[in-house]
Amino acid sequence: MNILIVEDENITRKTLSDLLRKEGHSTDTAAEGEAGIRLLKQKRYDVVITDLRLPRRDGMQVLDEAKKSNPDSEVIVITAYASVETAVQALKNGAYDYVTKPLTPEKFLILIRNIDGFRQVRSENEVLRKRLDDIENKAMIGSSAVMRKLTETIRNVAVHDYTVLIQGESGTGKEVTARALHRYSSRSDKPFVAVNCAAIPESLLESELFGHEEGAFSGAVSRHTGYFERAHGGTLFIDDIDDFPLHLQVKLLRILQERQFYRVGGTESIQLDVRIIGATKVELQQMVREKKFREDLYYRLHIIPLTLPPLRDRREDIPELAQHFFQKRGAEALMRELPVDFFETLCAFNWPGNVRQLENIIERIIATEDLGIVSRLKDTDQHNSLTDSSVPDTPSQLSTYPSYETFMTEKEYEILQWALRKTEHNISRAAALLELPRGTLRSKLERYKDRLS
Repeated sequence: MNILIVEDENITRKTLSDLLRKEGHSTDTAAEGEAGIRLLKQKRYDVVITDLRLPRRDGMQVLDEAKKSNPDSEVIVITAYASVETAVQALKNGAYDYVTKPLTPEKFLILIRNIDGFRQVRSENEVLRKRLDDIENKAMIGSSAVMRKLTETIRNVAVHDYTVLIQGESGTGKEVTARALHRYSSRSDKPFVAVNCAAIPESLLESELFGHEEGAFSGAVSRHTGYFERAHGGTLFIDDIDDFPLHLQVKLLRILQERQFYRVGGTESIQLDVRIIGATKVELQQMVREKKFREDLYYRLHIIPLTLPPLRDRREDIPELAQHFFQKRGAEALMRELPVDFFETLCAFNWPGNVRQLENIIERIIATEDLGIVSRLKDTDQHNSLTDSSVPDTPSQLSTYPSYETFMTEKEYEILQWALRKTEHNISRAAALLELPRGTLRSKLERYKDRLS
């Protein structure tokens, strides 16, 4: 580390400098505050060690200049017992720590080593954060004309606060698109909250969305904050909005019109400061014609429509997407072992499950290191119908089981056993292999815990 020592006592200054150089650090020294401040303006230091009592500008001024020149620098102040109160004030002003005279070399080195370790951790965190940001910023993957136009539209639409309706088949990236809209908007530093209507029982949907007051219904033992309140100031993404019950569509319409709502069982009006993005995998206009979706709500949601293309309509993006999924999971080494026809085979497949299906295939390859999975796509239109070694043997003939239910239970148990063996009992990898959410796999394992233990 680059370290500056500002100390007017010659012996202390030289002792510290020699001690730190033996530890492998680079040091500069100054005998007075003004000289120290001059060095701070000329060079960037990782650590500044300064006495509080100095001629020509005191240690507090050195501290202020150090934090001004490099906010990431750490400052250690040296003080006599009589001026500990001033040292405490230095901590409030941003100093890392203080030491009292006479200095103990061993304790001082521990302090320096702690700072060095802290800086390394901070640097590693910054690298990881940058990698995550890179992944996040690559959310809209693809160089095809349709994706370039979609990305441009997203950037243009994001700056406005209008309601957006995203339309597309399952797996085309509707939530990814919603997150991109949020990231490029003025609300990017506020919450992004996603709710999937299809995943919540209809009886609970109203309470989950709008919240409820204590005693609003049987079992409501306390106030519950709904998704709308949790997204305050940010973006609420409502996926599978086509599953919205008709009686709640009226309430959603009123929210979009009046920008306020009530919790279930509540009398207090709650102002809404949320951008709403809806998503649907079906043709909402057809649902309107069938009287399954309110026409007035449809037009409220349809202010800015975005239609996502299926993967089969942008095959030229498949290699780029696949490489992204390998890199996202740190599997660059495995990517170098891919067969020469790997990407050609991917591009030839129809991908009924779109980008999500492609990502699942890549996850399965990473989890099992079975590069033959893709070659078997040539023989099927549905990759989950893969035969041979990619799935375990089925139980013996159905007639040997007392019931179909028993047969299916035994088959599920065998598949779980196989997946756990294949992944060395790694739950995350097993879930990826079986293309199941991690929580779903855990629930299934819990059901068979006595047999699997």
